[in-house]
Amino acid sequence: MTLQTPDEPKLVVLLTDTTQVAQVQGVFKARRKQMSMTALIPGLQVQVEGTYDSKNELVASSVKFKGNDLEDAQTIQAGLQPAKEQIQQSQKELDEQKSALERQQQAMQEQQQQLSQAQAKIDSNKAAIEAANKRFGQLDDYNIMDEVTVYFGNGKVTVDPKYKPQLLQLAEKAKTITAYTIQVKGYASSSGSSSLNQKLSEDRANKVTQFLQQQGHVPLTNMLAPGAMGESRQVGNDKTAEGQTQNRRVVVRVLQNKGIAGT
Repeated sequence: MTLQTPDEPKLVVLLTDTTQVAQVQGVFKARRKQMSMTALIPGLQVQVEGTYDSKNELVASSVKFKGNDLEDAQTIQAGLQPAKEQIQQSQKELDEQKSALERQQQAMQEQQQQLSQAQAKIDSNKAAIEAANKRFGQLDDYNIMDEVTVYFGNGKVTVDPKYKPQLLQLAEKAKTITAYTIQVKGYASSSGSSSLNQKLSEDRANKVTQFLQQQGHVPLTNMLAPGAMGESRQVGNDKTAEGQTQNRRVVVRVLQNKGIAGT
């Protein structure tokens, strides 16, 4: 235990199994009542007898205290207990608030990371669309010799069989045109995420391109790379089912350079 004495503010005393703990009683304090070491509570005035060991540590042989001093210490402890409990409760609440703040900070960091990833996808889609617009947007130098629009179901990329005869007819007509080029551009409605719609427009354009190459036997040298236009250039009102259907499309055009055509 630690004592506060006139000479030392923190005097460490070693208690052993042979240390006698007693409460002195009687008018002349001649009688002793053996006590447990648990009676040595903070605030208790005690008298310690002992010797220093080889390590210069004070080993107590006996610890004595008065009954009224024990009562005073117990009264002090009883008064401190509510304050101690309040401190513990406050500390518990502070720990809970700290944990809640840490969870909120982690959630905010995760949200920020998700926003950054979403922004990166948006930037990537925007760059892809701008590149496609740049590649396909300048039609002033070309005559449009033929055109077919293929519509797709919601979330679908497979070419509906009813459009295949039109595509085959377009391919046959193109082969009769000198120095023709076939342009394929895929679009999507704005229903759903922009990144998903970008991918759908790409897959739809690829499916139509593959059909023209494999079934229409259009040479690769006569086809431009398929363009994924995503949600750009909406032609229908996406707030209606009919408008969404109009926007889920692939536009196929047969182009001829005006210089070659002489116009």
